[in-house]
Amino acid sequence: MKQRYDILIVGGGMVGATLACALGNSPLSVALIEHDFAAPFEPEQPYDLRVSALSAASRSILQTLGVWEGISSRRLCPYRRMKVWEADETRAATEFNADEIGCSELGHIVENRIVQLALLERLRSFANVDLICPARTEQIEYAPGSSLVRLTDGREVLGRLLVAADGGQSRVRQAAGLGVTQWDYDQHALVASVQTGYGQQDITWQQFTPTGPLAFLPLGGNHASLVWYDRPDTIKALMALDDEAFLQQVQQTFPDCLGQIDAVFARGSFPLRRQHAQQYVAEGVALVGDAAHMIHPLAGQGVNIGLLDAAALAEVITQAHDAGEPFEAVEVLARYERARRQHNLMMMQIMDSFYRVFSNSNLPLKLLRNVGLGLAERLGPAKRKAIRLAMGLDGDLPALARGEPIIHDR
Repeated sequence: MKQRYDILIVGGGMVGATLACALGNSPLSVALIEHDFAAPFEPEQPYDLRVSALSAASRSILQTLGVWEGISSRRLCPYRRMKVWEADETRAATEFNADEIGCSELGHIVENRIVQLALLERLRSFANVDLICPARTEQIEYAPGSSLVRLTDGREVLGRLLVAADGGQSRVRQAAGLGVTQWDYDQHALVASVQTGYGQQDITWQQFTPTGPLAFLPLGGNHASLVWYDRPDTIKALMALDDEAFLQQVQQTFPDCLGQIDAVFARGSFPLRRQHAQQYVAEGVALVGDAAHMIHPLAGQGVNIGLLDAAALAEVITQAHDAGEPFEAVEVLARYERARRQHNLMMMQIMDSFYRVFSNSNLPLKLLRNVGLGLAERLGPAKRKAIRLAMGLDGDLPALARGEPIIHDR
């Protein structure tokens, strides 16, 4: 027996699970396929390596969906300030402060697993959503209006609309024949979970160097996440060091404001790639999150634009269904692509500009960078606009990001 659904979402990470929650309590039948349920959370457990800086818009989406309490009741770290500057330049720095736009914080640093846990728990309250987990996908057969996903345990599920939320190497995207434009950055990122020698911090910062930024993300109490962007061979060598030698390299390379690091709990590294789908939609299929776009992580915008994708797609699907339109039709799904593609492309180009302008030691560019950082600190209106852009509050936002629930017409 093949189980049929209106919406079949492949990938139950933060973006896919957000889309499923946004369609909860609707008249549509929804299935979310995820390979593993997130591991349970214990307050005393070490911090995960994978964390995200959730913007104000992302918080609004999750709060409106009834998910935020499941996150805040576990653990998160609000940050009120964000500082960027260039190595060896103390004057050319820009610090963004939530007070400048009348907000209590700029965003929150949260472990990815905690966000996913809260989302999957929320899904249990929706009678119209089936969570198929754990489940491994064996085969995807794309057919407009009736795509099939065959699981390794023999189950088969069909969907009128197939949604790819299965990451940068999306099998759904490949099955639908949607191409990508991509290139690799000449950088890898090393992420380390550490214990600091000082108390709770409310600032996240990045220092730019010719080989890539050095970043600090505060976590709860005296814990933090460090991100070291550098050339692939340098990151490979750093990963090969033992903890003591690695800690020495951190203390020698990171700026003095990092302070004392008392312990390294875990390390991981990954290559950096820019990737953008040539189309977000086709008849009976839509891409969200990393399946649609992969962005340089230096400003932490990847998951935030992915959650905006989920909110926008849910809105388009709901409005089309309420109007009696076939929500799986490409002309309907094109509204979602129009709502998101240009915004995502703009964020990708901004990150590319930072990467290209700062990741070099060219003297004329260095002078221009320092002038630009100095001007950014002094130009109030432009600075406030940059803050709002980073918080996801600029532009035409989907309803959920404005704190408005999606009304489902039954």
